Order: sequence, then structure tokens, then C-alpha cells
Amino acid sequence: MELNGVEVEDTYCEAFDGIYSRFIITAKQKWLLKRAAYASTALPSTVFGESEGGIDRWLSPEETPDGRLGVIAQVWVQKSKNFMDVLMREMSKRIRQGVLVVPTTRVFNATESDTHFDAELNVGRCGDGYEWEEEMWGRKVIRVPIMFGEFIIERYIGYAEGIAGGNIWYFCESEEAALEAGEAAVEALKLIDGVITSFDICSAGSKPETKYPEIGPTTNHYFCPTLKGKIPDSRVPDGVKSIPEVVINGINLDVLKKAMYVCMDVVSKIDGVVKISAGNYGGKLGQHKIYLKDIIGEFGQ
Repeated sequence: MELNGVEVEDTYCEAFDGIYSRFIITAKQKWLLKRAAYASTALPSTVFGESEGGIDRWLSPEETPDGRLGVIAQVWVQKSKNFMDVLMREMSKRIRQGVLVVPTTRVFNATESDTHFDAELNVGRCGDGYEWEEEMWGRKVIRVPIMFGEFIIERYIGYAEGIAGGNIWYFCESEEAALEAGEAAVEALKLIDGVITSFDICSAGSKPETKYPEIGPTTNHYFCPTLKGKIPDSRVPDGVKSIPEVVINGINLDVLKKAMYVCMDVVSKIDGVVKISAGNYGGKLGQHKIYLKDIIGEFGQ
């Protein structure tokens, strides 16, 4: 199978169920907004049982509740019996340390769901009992007094179930081609609502099995170009020098598959990309198998 003349391996990626919270951050100035957006969504780490975040899309003043520049961010946790405890803890850390401390910022709900958590419990109480509830911009908000002035957060922030871990691998003749293709893919995904790429261009794919379980996932040695010729089971094709991946979380399966197709379509047009594939682990990692050929058949018409 080919896409724009580039080989697409007949394989699938493994994705898994996750819980996400989608929220809006606004600020008075662009540089403050960017600081809060990047700080609160940094450090992808769901593999360590915590959370990962990413930027969904940037918003104009006409698109935000308070008429200021904004951004939609997502934070994801693993779907588990105690996901609510983890989500509350992780949202608290990311908002309190990534957003609240940035001057003029505010947070609003952007999750379309019937399930919510009370932000007064894990963020509002930063006011040490001096916070209060009020209705502003047609929403119930908590006003938290801080030394700069105040921090405002919508009281009820939604959460919902989505699909995490969709991915595309692309095999490249050089690091330069890999960077160009990865940048093109990440830029294209910014136009799709409802997805994040928490790693952007991910340079280090991992595998479930490891010699060192105490530290978590380790390098996927089968696909490390520098090990070709040094190990008997290398799966790196001749001439390939770099194999990055783009990892995608989506609020539903349809938007995730669309994003995967956009990635494949974009990277297949970059000189030096010789093959497109995806990460799967024989069904050991995720509940969902998303076949590349099915995506091309659905979106490549």
C-alpha cells in the first residue's frame, strides 16, 4: 500500500481508553498566555501513572468567555478504577503550578460532557478560605485572591472518555527529513479540533518489555538506527537514519483517525520519507487496533 508514492506498512497502532479534561486558559497578553499554556501541558508522563497534557488549539478573543486571547488545553489520565483521584490531583498540580502563578490568567471549562469535578476543592482552596463564588460571563466561577490581584477559575470543569496513544511512525533517510516531516505534521494537526500531540515530534519510541522495569519503559531497540548491524534482530530498513513518531490523543475515535490520516498525508509528501508505519505491540498495550489501511480507505478518497 502506498500514499503519495510512499510505502505504508499494512499494520495498526494500538490506542487505549483514557480520561481527558479539556479547558480554556485566557490571559491579558500573548506572552503570558503562552507561558501558562506550555507550563501546564508540559511533561507527558501517563506511562508512569500520572498525566499528560497538550495544546488543542489557540483561540481569538471572539472565541473565549471573557473576550481575551485564549488556548484550549487538554490533560489526560489513564482510565482506571481510581481515575478521578488521579485526575483531581493532576489537574490541581498543572493548574496551580502552571496557570495560577502566571499573572492575569483565568481558566474555563471546554469539555462537552455531563460529568464534572468541582474545581473549588483542588484549586479554589488555594485562597485559604478567602476565595468566593460568583457568576461572571454566564458561568459560575471561583475568585481566588492572590498577591498579583486574583485568579479566576470556572467552578465545574468537565471530563470525558477519549482515545489516547494513536501514533504514526515515519522512516526517514536523514534527521533533516525527519525534522521537516515532523514539523509539517505537528503544524497540520493544529487545524484539527479535539486532538493533542503531547510529544510533538517524539524521538524515542519505547516498548512494553524492559530489562529495567523499575525505571519504566525503555528504548525500542529493534527500531534504533544506530543499532543496525550491531544486533541480530534489528528492524531498521537499509538507508534509514531516523524513525520518529507523532503520538496523538483524541476526544473520540473519529477525530483521532482523521488526525492520523492528516499525519500520514503530510509526511508522505516530504522528500526523504521512505516508509510510514505505526507502533503496535501485539495487542499488549491498548484496547483499540487502528489499521492504517482502513484510515486511508476512509479519508483518502
